[in-house]
Amino acid sequence: MIDYPRRGGPTVLRILLGSQLRRLREARGISTEEAGYEIRGSHSKISRMELGRVGFKERDIADLLTLYGVDDPAEREPLLELAKEANTPGWWHRYGDILPSWFEVYLGLEEAASLIRAYEVQFVPGLMQTAEYTRAVVRLGFPDSSDDDVERRVRVRTMRQARFTAPGAPTLWAVLDEAVLRRPLGGREVMRGQLEHLITMAELPNVTLQVVPFSAGGHAAAGGPFTILRFAEPALSDVVYLEQLTSALYLDKPADVDTYMQAMNNTCITAARPDDTVTILNDILQQT
Repeated sequence: MIDYPRRGGPTVLRILLGSQLRRLREARGISTEEAGYEIRGSHSKISRMELGRVGFKERDIADLLTLYGVDDPAEREPLLELAKEANTPGWWHRYGDILPSWFEVYLGLEEAASLIRAYEVQFVPGLMQTAEYTRAVVRLGFPDSSDDDVERRVRVRTMRQARFTAPGAPTLWAVLDEAVLRRPLGGREVMRGQLEHLITMAELPNVTLQVVPFSAGGHAAAGGPFTILRFAEPALSDVVYLEQLTSALYLDKPADVDTYMQAMNNTCITAARPDDTVTILNDILQQT
C-alpha cells in the first residue's frame, strides 16, 4: 500500500493524484480518448485531470481505476481517499469572490512549496509586504475596489505570510531590483515602514534577500518578474509562475524550468551579496 502525502492543500493533492492516474493509464497503454470515453468525457478532460487543473468526481476516479486494472482495495482506497481530500476547499476559498481562479491555483502551490525563489522589478514580493504597502498595491491595481474588498485582499496576503514565521517554515529567496526599493509606493512613511520590514525579514534564518543595484546594468532576469516553486514531495516537479494582468502561466516542463533557474542563478550572482542587503536597505532608508 502506498502512503500518499497529505500536505499542501487541495491544489497539490490534485496534482499528486493526477500524476498517479497518468502513470497508471500509460502503464496500461490506454489513450486519453479511451479514458475519456470511460468517464463520459473527452480526452481534454483526462488531460486536465492528470495535470491537477480540475476537481475530481469520485465516480470518475473509481471508473478510471477499474479501467486501469486497479482492483485491489489496498491500492484503490488510498487513491479514492486522496480524491476526496483533493476536493476539500483551501482556506482561500472564502475569498473566491475577489481572487481570480488562476491565482487560487498559485496559492495552493505556494502553500505546499518548501522553497520559493522570486525575482521582482516593480513591487516588493507579496510575501514580504507590510499591510500598508499591500493596501497601496491593491488600490493601484483595483482602483474601484471598496474599502472592505481592499482589507480582504490585505488579509489574504497576511495569511500567506504567516507560514514564514511558523514552525517548519519554508525557505524564501527573493531578489529585488533596486528600483523596487526606491519607488515611493504609498508615500514616504509607507515606504520607510516597508524598508524597515525588509530589514527584519532579511535577518530571518529561512529568508535570503538580495538587491540588484542600478550599477549592475543589464542582467539575466531583465525580462520581467517570476517565481520558482520547489516542493519537498518528490512526485512534484518545480513550477515557474509568471503573472500577467488578467491571467498567469505555470511552467513545469524541465526545459522551461531549467531556463528560468539558470536566469535566477545568474541574477543572484549579479546581485549584491546577501550579507550586504541590510546595509543597502539602511542606506536607502536614510535617503527616503
